[in-house]
Amino acid sequence: MTHSAPHRTLADAQPGERVRIARILPGGGPIRQRLLDMGITRGSELLVERKAPLGDPVEVAVLNCHIAIRKSEAAYIEIA
Repeated sequence: MTHSAPHRTLADAQPGERVRIARILPGGGPIRQRLLDMGITRGSELLVERKAPLGDPVEVAVLNCHIAIRKSEAAYIEIA
């Protein structure tokens, strides 16, 4: 029997890590739409710039912009 690895989210990524968005999980409601409006879409590549000392917020670079995302919002973004 094989066990699949748990999916990683943007909240799990470390500073300096370059990740690709696999999908945005459902259930975010207006948060999901706001992420899509900022260019955080499936297939986009992000660079995790830094995290605050307690991990919230997370600063990412996407489409030549720097965006600060709450840890709770980053948990909706599944990465590859």
